[in-house]
Amino acid sequence: MILVLNGPNLNRLGLREPGVYGSQTLEDLERLCEEWGAELGVPVTCRQNNHEGQLLEWIQDAEDHGFAGIVLNPGALTHYSYALRDAIAGQRLPVVEVHISNVDAREEFRHKSVTAAVCRGKISGLGFLGYRLAIEALVEGE
Repeated sequence: MILVLNGPNLNRLGLREPGVYGSQTLEDLERLCEEWGAELGVPVTCRQNNHEGQLLEWIQDAEDHGFAGIVLNPGALTHYSYALRDAIAGQRLPVVEVHISNVDAREEFRHKSVTAAVCRGKISGLGFLGYRLAIEALVEGE
């Protein structure tokens, strides 16, 4: 099983800055992730929360709930949440960080990820396709 976690403001996909994030919604993204998982023969569970503490708990508890890996879009928490970084580092599951937009081509503050260094990999700027690639990477174990 793969856990897909989306952080702050991703519940506003389709409404928030469509020129940056597109017109598809979080529900569209979650449906696609579940479909991609089904194609690969692995169940995918999607969750979103605007609260850092809830994301931490889901990461900390993921292995106990039978997940084999985590796809994580931390949103703005990417750039400053050492608590999120420590939660990722403090558990054994592989985590792939994903960003819909190319964070390195945006505002300066978005160029630094405090979480990427403790993730298996980072995918940025490929839209929803980045989630598919992250799921594939976790399923393949690469």
